Amino acid sequence: MDRVRDKIIPVLTILAALAAVWYVAAVFMNAPFQRDLDRRSGQTPGTVEFIGKTLSQPKPTLPAPHQVAQNFFENTFLRKVTSNRSLVYHAWVTLSSTLLGFAFGTALGILIAVGIVHVLALDRSLMPWIIASQTIPILAVAPMIIVVLAAIGITGLIPKALISTYLSFISLD
Repeated sequence: MDRVRDKIIPVLTILAALAAVWYVAAVFMNAPFQRDLDRRSGQTPGTVEFIGKTLSQPKPTLPAPHQVAQNFFENTFLRKVTSNRSLVYHAWVTLSSTLLGFAFGTALGILIAVGIVHVLALDRSLMPWIIASQTIPILAVAPMIIVVLAAIGITGLIPKALISTYLSFISLD
């Protein structure tokens, strides 16, 4: 029991410190807007009331942790899965392009691997290109893939799946 406590207490301490810093930052970042609202309405709230107002603004500059948790809960569990505002919907969109790209990358990788092993000309012609492609970071390739495919009218799932294909097929590390 002591070993578990010794591992959990430092983690909980750091999480509590991060939450405290987040709350303080939310108060300071939301304070100018709240001061402006109070000045316009002619109110002069006390310190505690002012802090409460900065942490409960409908559209804050920096939402407080409880606002983020509430929004996460609402968008995950209370919205229809088919709604564009649902996190589950967006998780599915991401997962579908990732899985499709992984399937493409796996199939392409197996085909090219079999070709390279059995055909010497493919080995000599493709291996330099495959190795050279390792030097290009995906952050440079991804925007080009999206822009070029959008220019020829291909948008949606396919460009994202091609980026996933590149990541799964070309990763020789």
